[in-house]
Amino acid sequence: MGDTPVLWVGEPFTVAGRGFWAKLEGHNPGGIKDRAALHMVRAARERGQLPPGARIVESTSGTLGLGLALAGVAFGHPVSVVTDPGMEPQVAGLLRAYGAEVHTVTAPHPVGGWQQARRERVAELLAAHPNAWCPDQYHNPDNVAAYRPLAHELVAQLGRVDTLVVSVGTGGHSAGIGRVLRSFFPALRVVGVDTCASTIFGQPAGARLMRGLGSSIYPRNVAYELFDEVHWVAAAEAVWAARALARTRYATGGWSVGAVALVTRWVARTSPPEERIAAVFPDGPHRYVGTVFDDDWCRAHRLLEHLPAEDPQEIAWSGETVVTRWTRCERVERPAPATRDGSRGTAETAR
Repeated sequence: MGDTPVLWVGEPFTVAGRGFWAKLEGHNPGGIKDRAALHMVRAARERGQLPPGARIVESTSGTLGLGLALAGVAFGHPVSVVTDPGMEPQVAGLLRAYGAEVHTVTAPHPVGGWQQARRERVAELLAAHPNAWCPDQYHNPDNVAAYRPLAHELVAQLGRVDTLVVSVGTGGHSAGIGRVLRSFFPALRVVGVDTCASTIFGQPAGARLMRGLGSSIYPRNVAYELFDEVHWVAAAEAVWAARALARTRYATGGWSVGAVALVTRWVARTSPPEERIAAVFPDGPHRYVGTVFDDDWCRAHRLLEHLPAEDPQEIAWSGETVVTRWTRCERVERPAPATRDGSRGTAETAR
């Protein structure tokens, strides 16, 4: 796990003379979150929070669950993961094959969506297993710390990074990589990639097909002060980019990879030629053969035949409009969490 390769992505995916370096985290056994799962489990064991043989319980859309299953095998812990009906059947099958219990919630929370529904089921399982431990990936600082080695790998592999493009979900890898790289390169530009209908950067929550990025809750691990700009990407746009990568570069991935690749393609085209751009590809394509790379599934969800615009829509601040297509904003804010009645206070400008 770790020491994953970087790949130069140039034309024909990008325009002639421009390109970027992609960090291929799909070369880990389960994906980028193997790093976080192993580190969080190891740290909890060292602090005595996770007794030998105790159960690990966590909410996941897939990738962290695979990492926790790996950690369960490595450290001798039973693992229970809580997910929702959107988890790909292949991932659920792999989790069970690796010995994990899979619990699926059946209805979203009225305010917090599927994520909050999963977290409430996690609380029930923790109460049923008194010695159990939850990594709480959305708020656990060990999730952030797990990605420092990845940042050092990029420094060793690329020598210099001028721009970092990362997807944002729990906030772990964007914060962990971004903080270390900025300590090496103070002028580093950090571009966050979110999905439409995600609340992380101040948009209203809504139904989302894309998994692995975006959120219906407010993860404390998100380092808002790091970001110079944020882009929201729609599902059809991510599908186009993931498939275009597969045809032109062979290396590709799922929702997060497609969204990051689409944005980084634009960043490469609009940046000076000497700019060294690194994009983090969180996983590979294999778990998406029944969704992103399945024509019938994509057609049923109206995701095909949608050529993205050459440039993103621009908005001055996140609350200006509800975004439904690729959109860029240079004013990054920390949203005020929703109150019990669903309203919000005033957002704080983070950068």
